[in-house]
Amino acid sequence: MGKTSVSITIRVYPSAARNEVAGFSNGAWHIRISAPPVRGKANRELISFLSKVLGVGKDSISIVRGHTNRIKLLAVDGVAQGEITKRLSCVSVR
Repeated sequence: MGKTSVSITIRVYPSAARNEVAGFSNGAWHIRISAPPVRGKANRELISFLSKVLGVGKDSISIVRGHTNRIKLLAVDGVAQGEITKRLSCVSVR
């Protein structure tokens, strides 16, 4: 993680009907991803989806922990914690 990195916890639900932010609970953002959890497809789709939602490049998001788990710790460069919360909340399906 770089100096300006913000850590966020994500719980991923792969093989969903579509990519969407399902909300926030228990300290983690719940995100549904349409890609299956096979050979890193869901991880790549998660990073692609989050880069669009957060308005950063794919190279600004990295998986720090949880590459093969549903609960992941991500580092996001170039966006403040408050802005991440705001952007994810705006697209949450509640």
